[in-house]
Amino acid sequence: MSLRTIFASLAAVAVSSLVLGASPSPTAVGAGVAPPCDRGCMNGLVDRYLAALVKHDPAGLPLNRDVKFVENAARLTVGKEGLWVAASEAPTGFAIRVVDVGAGQVGFYGVMKERDRPLIIALRLKVVNAQITEIEHVLARNLRPDTVAKMAQVRPEFATMLPVASRLPRQQMVNIADSYFEAIEHANGKLAPFSDDCVRRENGGQTTHNAKPVPWPVPLGSKAADDAMAYIGTLSCSDQLDTHVMDFITRLWPRRHEIVDEELGVVFSFPMFQHRGGTGSIRIYNVPNIDSLPLGGSSSNLQAGELFKIDKGRIVAVEAMGTQLPYGTRSGWGE
Repeated sequence: MSLRTIFASLAAVAVSSLVLGASPSPTAVGAGVAPPCDRGCMNGLVDRYLAALVKHDPAGLPLNRDVKFVENAARLTVGKEGLWVAASEAPTGFAIRVVDVGAGQVGFYGVMKERDRPLIIALRLKVVNAQITEIEHVLARNLRPDTVAKMAQVRPEFATMLPVASRLPRQQMVNIADSYFEAIEHANGKLAPFSDDCVRRENGGQTTHNAKPVPWPVPLGSKAADDAMAYIGTLSCSDQLDTHVMDFITRLWPRRHEIVDEELGVVFSFPMFQHRGGTGSIRIYNVPNIDSLPLGGSSSNLQAGELFKIDKGRIVAVEAMGTQLPYGTRSGWGE
């Protein structure tokens, strides 16, 4: 993730452009596990889980006695804390499901309500021997009404299974998803295999390939800066990275490519965006009438949930969300 989500949460202050070297080689998490739960079984567990969440009662869920529950990077108690005590309405429309039978993991990305206010939930369940052993929530709150309205329907890319001939091995899919983060860290869109028509959305808002410039939701202090950000939103997934507009992101780590759905062609990743802060502005390239933007400033982390649709070896769509956290926050999963 990168633009609309981070600007809205940081209120127009972001961070510096230092890239902290190469990251370790990506690996698929949990590859090789063979749980006795197929795609239908996994999706059924998600339905049961969401229903229990809204009832504020985990009784009846097949929870392992040592189940680990992490919400927005904080270790919490199932049934007693976090969304478990605040959920008020289950998802009713927009929903993306990602199933990794081999790894025993299932993901859900959708809109539900907490105390009658909409939020985006990126949910991950890990299942071992028919028991839920891990639960992860990433929650994006304080959503703009216009972006919530845009999430009324799932994009076709995330609802359509791939033909067998278009599917890739799981590790190749992980490598492609990871290349997206490499492209951000190095401000080089060519490092990731984007399709020409790739579209990225963040918290429901389209942040690439807009047909015409869209006013940025957070003013940057001048008409020239605001116009530049609107122009940047019209660029392709690749060309936008070449402007260096994401240089406020210091590092993307851990990246955690947790769920790989080879049939759907989707990788569900849980990256941590690290923003060291302190520069005040960043150099911008290939944007008319501007050579810098005031994006450097305060430090923070951002825990994200990101979906990558991969078809014939190319990233054709990105759906992303995230929540701002204090700088230095760890993911809660032992990195």
